[in-house]
Amino acid sequence: MPRVACVQMDVKYGDKDSNVTRITEELCKQASNQVDIVVFPECCIAGYCIASADQRSEIGVELNSVEFLVIQSTVDATGVTAIFGFAEFTGGEYYNTAALMQPNLRPQFYRKTHLPELGYDRHVLVGNDLLVFDTKFGKIGILICFDVRFPEAARILALKGADAIFLPTNWPKGADISADVLAVARAAENKVFVVTCNRVGNERGFQFIGKSKIIDPMGQVLASAGQDEQVIVADLDFELSRNKRNVTIPGKHETTVFESRRPELYGSILNHIDQNKEKQSTVESRSREN
Repeated sequence: MPRVACVQMDVKYGDKDSNVTRITEELCKQASNQVDIVVFPECCIAGYCIASADQRSEIGVELNSVEFLVIQSTVDATGVTAIFGFAEFTGGEYYNTAALMQPNLRPQFYRKTHLPELGYDRHVLVGNDLLVFDTKFGKIGILICFDVRFPEAARILALKGADAIFLPTNWPKGADISADVLAVARAAENKVFVVTCNRVGNERGFQFIGKSKIIDPMGQVLASAGQDEQVIVADLDFELSRNKRNVTIPGKHETTVFESRRPELYGSILNHIDQNKEKQSTVESRSREN
């Protein structure tokens, strides 16, 4: 049963040293609190709110950078697993990426698969994989911010066996529906834990709303943050998410999460696949042009 902490923090734009120091300090602090997994916001190493492709270099982070080495060494020393978002710069290309760092293991990565027309996401390439990662605690999936708007993404991770879905976010003012409703719905409809970690503060005119949450497989909020810097903690019993049957009254009122599905009726979703591929190609072309 892992203990999870979400560090809802105010990210300082372009100040990698300051943000990484905050991350490593929190890893050490939460290790002393017997926390197993510490989650940080989307793009928390250097910020998110750029206005043009030219500004990507101000926040871009390479995978072999000193920032990564410092965080990995802290993970190794504390024994705490870290999940955090960053603006990835690899091979001349940019992605919106989340890292999973486990002690004494190579980092693993998820690249954001659904891109809003906002900030850094206007100028990056789209990810193409919905991944489930093995940890010593169980299987976890990772999505990033806007990904939660699409029920298919969380459903795929749940079908792949994810016990919990972790969601680093940069929810700005106006995104309350994602924090208050959609994240809860994704937990309940898939019977998985959903852990959201947002940021706070103001960056280049964007105000971030906080509202990080740790949600259980029945959609109950175990821990919730306000709109200021805060750390929330909860224990996740993955046995709850592995049981996909809901029993209200034994033998009289029971439901199943996956067995009751009717995939043969859902073909209309796939009818739009060519249109979606065309849109994805447009997004990639736009990003390369930028």
